[in-house]
This record gives sequence, C-alpha cells and structure tokens, in this order.
Amino acid sequence: MTDLIRIEDPADPRVQDYVSLTDVALRCRLDPRRGLYLAEGEKVIRRALGAGHRPRSLLLADRWLEPLAPLLTDVAAQGAPIYSGTDELLQRITGFHVHRGAIAAMHRPSPRPLVDLLRHARRVLVLEDVVDHTNVGAAFRSAAGIGADAVLVTPRCADPLYRRSVRVSMGTVFQVPWGRLERWPADVAALRAAGFTVAALALRPDAITLDELAARRVPRLALVLGTEGDGLTEAAIRGADVVVRIPMAGGVDSLNVAAAAAVALWAVRPG
Repeated sequence: MTDLIRIEDPADPRVQDYVSLTDVALRCRLDPRRGLYLAEGEKVIRRALGAGHRPRSLLLADRWLEPLAPLLTDVAAQGAPIYSGTDELLQRITGFHVHRGAIAAMHRPSPRPLVDLLRHARRVLVLEDVVDHTNVGAAFRSAAGIGADAVLVTPRCADPLYRRSVRVSMGTVFQVPWGRLERWPADVAALRAAGFTVAALALRPDAITLDELAARRVPRLALVLGTEGDGLTEAAIRGADVVVRIPMAGGVDSLNVAAAAAVALWAVRPG
C-alpha cells in the first residue's frame, strides 16, 4: 500500500493529532481548534465514513494491517495517509493501549444552523450542561436507536465528538443531526418559534408524569434534561412549557441522565 507510512518515533510530527489522547482537558481544547475529532475502532470509523466525514489520517498497530486491509483501502482512497507502528509505540503516542485496532483522525464537520435542525423535526433532545462524555455518548445512542430527529447541546455541555462520546455512542453521533445552542436558555424561544412544546424533566411537585405527557400526543416536542447531580437549572425550568417527571419506585428519586433520555424518548415517540 503506497499510502502506508511506518512510524518509528513517538515525537514524529505527522502523528501529532494522536498525541496525549487521555488528557481530556487538553483534547477538548485542541480538537475543536484543530477542526478534528478521533474515531476509534473499525465500526465507528466506518460509520464516520458512511456519514460523509473526511479522514485526515489513520493510525494502527502493525498486527492490524492485514485484518483491517479493506478499511485501509477505503481510507487511502480518500487521500488520507495511513500510519502504523508497534503496539508499544502507539501506546507512547496516545497514552493508552490501542486495543480496538485503529484510530482515525477525522475532519470535524461544519456546525448545522438551528433552523435547519428544527425544520422537519418532531422529537428533539436537549442536553443542558451534561459534562460526562459517557452520558453524552449514551444519550446519542438512545436518540439514534429510538428515533429522535435532533440533539441540541448547551454551551457547557461536553463535546459529542470527543473520543469517549463517539465510542460510547458506537458512532451514532454521526447519524443523529445535532448542534450546539449558543444562547441558552434564551434559545428556548427559538424552539417555541419552530412550534415545539418544551418539556423540562425535573423533580417538582407540580410536574406531570411522563405517561401524562405521552397521552397529550404533542406534535412537536423538545425534551430538556439537565446535568448530572443538580439536574436542570432554574432558568431552563422556568422557560419550559411543562415540567415532567418519570415515576420511580424502590426509594429512588431519579435515573441517570442518559437512562432518563432513553425512557423519555421511548414514551413520547410518535405513533
């Protein structure tokens, strides 16, 4: 393969996209600034390619060259270089054992305007300040599997294209249209202007049950879920049209935010 480049030095500038992947704070700053994200594992990389995202390069261990040959051919066909090295070298570059075969540095797609995301949507999931990348990825997987039309994240929400979010979502973050709200909670007005009923999931005495919300058969519905621990902000709750709770048992007051997103999306799915 003429596009294959063997790396011998972990400081080789050609693989700088893959350096210190375990430094979350660093990568959350650098990746958006560089216009890239990382896709880990064959299935996730293929989903990224299938979504039309362009590869910058691909890095894999020597022992995966033959098993992943078809993937390498597809990446090389788009003009992206392919780097290989020993398992030990890849660990020195990335900071962890690359056990999923390969990592691709992908060009980050351009943000989609809110008006485009909402134009034909019926069910939208809004994540307010959810800071755990695992929860963000799990919420996207539920949105894809159950059928949300879009996911919106607030300014302080974790990056859906961070490596852990992408991995936990199994690449479904590439198939669900999403965007970052820049003026939250003022953007609630944009949701209403697009014809959405805004439902805030929160533990309030005046909250209706999820079953009651589902029975209303709201044509266009935005479900808003808050950060781990504290839940939704007061501003988000005040801006909502209705406050909703998931009835619980066993002395438990609430679900993990990603689990709550799955339950809520399933309950209000369009008939």
